[in-house]
Amino acid sequence: MVYEDDAKLKMNLSDYLSLKLNYNYTYLNNVFYKTQGISIEKYMIAQKIERVKELLGYNELNLTEISYTMNYSSVAHLSNQFKKITGMNATEYRLISNANRKSIDRIM
Repeated sequence: MVYEDDAKLKMNLSDYLSLKLNYNYTYLNNVFYKTQGISIEKYMIAQKIERVKELLGYNELNLTEISYTMNYSSVAHLSNQFKKITGMNATEYRLISNANRKSIDRIM
């Protein structure tokens, strides 16, 4: 899972992994793809979006704050990735998440 401290890396992911693991990024990505069936980049994007979903569900931060917290270059970039991964925009997700939480609260 990707959390705030992980998102504050000052170098791009490929350089960071290559430096820390002492392997060429292309090699690392090929090995990761063969074992996981997804590229490192797509995996990391999916993990970031899962964290964004958590943050949206907490209803404590607005999308601009979430974008900054997750180290996105812009709200638009986050919004585009979110829609691509989830099929809905962040506002729709937050509304559904809040509605589901209220339904659960009423049951309990």
